[in-house]
Amino acid sequence: MLERKCIGCGKIKNRDELIKITRDHKANTLVVNGNSKVFGRSAYLCYNKSCIDSAFKKNRLQKTLKTPIPEELKGKLINEL
Repeated sequence: MLERKCIGCGKIKNRDELIKITRDHKANTLVVNGNSKVFGRSAYLCYNKSCIDSAFKKNRLQKTLKTPIPEELKGKLINEL
């Protein structure tokens, strides 16, 4: 079992229970829940609004992925719930 840490709440969970956001290395784009073939820097979030809000409020997502995060990504993530 592969476990990852949510950047919103800090809890360690199974990778399948988290939203994966990856900055694609080649295209320099953000991929949400991409397959494991996408190579790049990744961040993980729980499937709840409070973790998503926390990650955006404290710029944790931007710091982890080392790239500017568009505000519309927050809406896209909340819609995934």
